[in-house]
Formats: sequence, C-alpha cells, structure tokens
Amino acid sequence: MTSIYDIQQLLKKFGTIIYTGDRVADLELMADELHELHEAKLIEATIYEAASFVLRQEMQKQKDKLH
Repeated sequence: MTSIYDIQQLLKKFGTIIYTGDRVADLELMADELHELHEAKLIEATIYEAASFVLRQEMQKQKDKLH
C-alpha cells in the first residue's frame, strides 16, 4: 500500500467504491471501510496499518492545503 489508488483498488475487491466529490470525506470513508474490513478479519493487520498510514498522510496534506 503506497498510494490512495492502491487503497481504492483494495476496497474495490470488496465491492466498495467511494467518491463523494469531497476529497477529505472520501479519505474518511475509506478509513472507515478499512477499519470495518480489519475488524471483520478480511484484511491482514499489515495491510490495514500500511493503508491507514497512507490515508493519514493524505488527510494531513489536504488539511495543510486548507490553511
């Protein structure tokens, strides 16, 4: 997991496509979906942690843009 695209492709494998038009909202929804997949033990902890890290980085970039 090195990009948002990788995360989108992972979520697509589980039938989840997220696009609201709001980048920050999309990232938050992706994080929620990843958490649910991890809790259900459908993805490994290492994948969950890597994807969460990428999402946190991107969320921070988006917040920095706003300020």
